[in-house]
Order: sequence, then C-alpha cells, then structure tokens
Amino acid sequence: MADGQESPHALAARFLAHLEGERRYSPHTIKAYGSDLTGWLGFLSRHLGRAPSNADLNRLTATDWRAWLADRRREGAGPRTLQRALSAVNSFYAWGRTRAGLDNPALGLVEAPKAPRRLPRPVSEQAAKSMLATAQTRQGEPWVGARNAAVLALLYGAGLRISEALSLKGRDHPLPDALRVTGKGGRTRLVPVLKPVRVAVEAYTQACPFPLEADGPLFRGVRGGALNAREVQRAVEALRGALGLPSSATPHALRHAFATHLLAHGGDLRAIQELLGHASLSTTQIYAEVDTARLLSLHAATHPRARRAVRTGG
Repeated sequence: MADGQESPHALAARFLAHLEGERRYSPHTIKAYGSDLTGWLGFLSRHLGRAPSNADLNRLTATDWRAWLADRRREGAGPRTLQRALSAVNSFYAWGRTRAGLDNPALGLVEAPKAPRRLPRPVSEQAAKSMLATAQTRQGEPWVGARNAAVLALLYGAGLRISEALSLKGRDHPLPDALRVTGKGGRTRLVPVLKPVRVAVEAYTQACPFPLEADGPLFRGVRGGALNAREVQRAVEALRGALGLPSSATPHALRHAFATHLLAHGGDLRAIQELLGHASLSTTQIYAEVDTARLLSLHAATHPRARRAVRTGG
C-alpha cells in the first residue's frame, strides 16, 4: 500500500459512514452493504493470495467478477442477494471514483442475475383492523399495548416503514395532519395522518410512563429506551397466534396493505407512489399486480362457471 493511501477496507468503512451520515440509509441497509463489501474484499484476498490494493480493485477483470459471483452462489446466495451485493460494490466504486480514483470498466459488463418478481403479501382489510384492535389487549402493561397499536396504526394508516415510525421524536407530537417523513435514500415526503392514527398515538403518549422529550424517541421500550423493530415484530408474532393469521402477516405487510387497499378503493398509482416514498413508479406498480391477482383468484373461487369447470374438469 502506497504511503498515505487508504486501504480498500478503510475506504469501505468511510463509504459506509457516508451512507449513514450523509445519505441517511437505514441501519438495515448499512449492515447489509457492510456485510457485502466485507465478503467481497475477503474473497479478493483469497482470490489474489494477498490483501487487495486500490490498484488491484481497478485491475479486476470480468473473469474475476464472475469468480466472485460464483463463489457467492456456492455459499448459497440467491439472485436477490447477488443483486444487492453488486449494488453495494457498484455504489462503492461510484463513491470512490472521485475520492480514491476507483474505476473498473469490467464491472459495468457484469449483469446481476434476474430474480423472480415476488408480489407483496398484504394482510386483508379485516385482518389489519383486527390486528390494530387486538394489539392494545395483548400486553400486561396497558401502555405497551397502546404503544403497539399506535405503531401499527402508523404502518397501516399512513404507510410508514417500521424504521420511519420508530424514528419519530418527541417533537413530532402531537402528530400534524400531514407528517414530514424522511425515508430511504434521504428522500422526504409529506404523509397525511388520518384522525384514527393521531388518536392512537395520543392514547399512547397519555399512557406512556416516560417523559416526552423533544429530542428523545417518541416510542419507548419497556425500560425507557428507544423502541426497536424486533420488539414490534415480536408483538405482531403474538397477534398472529391470537388471530390465526399466516406468517406473512408482518409489520411490513401492513404497509403493503396500506397501498393495496388504497388502490382497491380507487387510489391513483402516482399518488400512492408519493405516499410510500418510492423513487420509481415501477416499484409501486407491483401493487396493481397484487390487486389483479386478488381479483382473478376471487373470480376463480366464486364465479359459477369457474366453479362448474373445476367440478367437471372441463
């Protein structure tokens, strides 16, 4: 390594700090990118027989890149994991181009494997309502139930990601009619907050035993610290068991339900894109596919001719 030149590992650490501090990526994405970059650099050390230098990063050939992807496949990585790993490395090179002279033309020739498009699995309207109503009664401490109901109301009633709901501060209370939310990639959007959502959050703040501090978290764990996503997931797992819901009924399924149910009731796809904070309309269009799939399934199950065809085999 030349004197004064940062190693690839040091550059990767600085890149992740940039994503966290300046781009405001979610902790989940930071962790995933960090794992991808660490694994990639570890592979290069084995592949080259020594720790890679920045010059090595620029000299990698298409054969080297294919060897890395093949190695990941042998470890059991599927198409989506490989897509994310390539995205992490591409973003790292784009960031390092002006900061460390990173440039590898061969990387542009590597195509990410195609992954089958998975449709979101939203909960039904009735299941969503049952989850919100039951959440308040599933905890020993009444304020904890009120807290869980308030978080779930934000996911289903406002379409927030769980990380967005848990990032709310005391200063955000009382919730306004339109809440300014910063989501993935640092994109900011305005989200209308329905009265039932505001009422649920108000009920929680009235019951919460901890003081509401402007710079502190709005949602608290049982010991007073910031509520974490795993606690919400455990609460939803308990709700699934109580209500007999499938494993697909997760916190994120409530956000999916927000979009799908809006669309089913005549919502405009472009407006739903804005509400969800999607960078591309193509990401939102998948909800139209969900609605179409639901209608086709309903038709096949209920239409007299469809039922007769199943009975006769014709």
